[in-house]
Amino acid sequence: MASADELTFHEFEEATNLLAETPDAATTSRSDQLTPQGHVAVAVGSGGSYGAEDEVEEESDKAALLQEKQQQQPGFWTFSYYQSFFDVDTSQVLNRIKGSLLPRPGHNFVRHHLRNRPDLYGPFWICATLAFVLAVTGNLTLVLAQRRDPSIHYSPQFHKVTVAGISIYCYAWLVPLALWGFLRWRKGVRERMGPYTFLETVCVYGYSLFVFIPMVVLWLIPVPWLQWLFGALALGLSATGLVFTLWPVVREDTRLVAMVLLSAVVLLHALLAVGCKLYFFQSLPPEKVAPPSQITSLPSNIPLPPTLPQSMAPS
Repeated sequence: MASADELTFHEFEEATNLLAETPDAATTSRSDQLTPQGHVAVAVGSGGSYGAEDEVEEESDKAALLQEKQQQQPGFWTFSYYQSFFDVDTSQVLNRIKGSLLPRPGHNFVRHHLRNRPDLYGPFWICATLAFVLAVTGNLTLVLAQRRDPSIHYSPQFHKVTVAGISIYCYAWLVPLALWGFLRWRKGVRERMGPYTFLETVCVYGYSLFVFIPMVVLWLIPVPWLQWLFGALALGLSATGLVFTLWPVVREDTRLVAMVLLSAVVLLHALLAVGCKLYFFQSLPPEKVAPPSQITSLPSNIPLPPTLPQSMAPS
């Protein structure tokens, strides 16, 4: 019966012969998991077939994981589907706000700031803040006007909150929807056009409205020409950012369509700003005071009632 040393020497000799016959073989030494009786595990690969099998198994695992992920993706009618669009941190939102406030030629907001990850968190709260600030500053303007002129009658106008919310949210959703639909239609006519997705368009419009928030606060200054100046500056920054963002898409179309589309975008933006100025910051007319009633003289032929003093009798 062979001893343990002879068996070990015999196994090493077999391993040496295998390595000499197959130079591509790979040896693995497992110090933490020893094979029974101190055997050495030798992995022999002929022509790299084992490595190829590992790669095939890895690719099949990735495909299975991807298929499982697609099966688990929630539908668009569920809350989980929209939860991913609110998964942004503060630094990302601030970076996108900064990009909307400082538009630069050749600096695409979608490509440089959204990066195929549009969010609804920023646009939602920007629209909510703008609507609230519009309603509050509109009422404050009337309060300040009443203090300057006591003849102005003021009562709290809570309906402005509803009007502001409906107006801002409808603009931030319906206008991007119409723009996205038009660009999709033009894509069928001009194959080179690659429009943004609907959520990217909504995100662009939502962040473009941020500049109107400080503008509305500055409208509390009771100087009409200064109010219009602030409005023009805010409108110019916001509309410029929209034009710079949409130009890479519409430039593939005809020059006439591109100019008409960009002009319509700027015009709708201007109508929003002017409408907010005229509706929420209009001055109330002075309260109409009824003129004092004048005492009419009675004809002399009409007898006075007995209770009327004689001193009031007409002469």
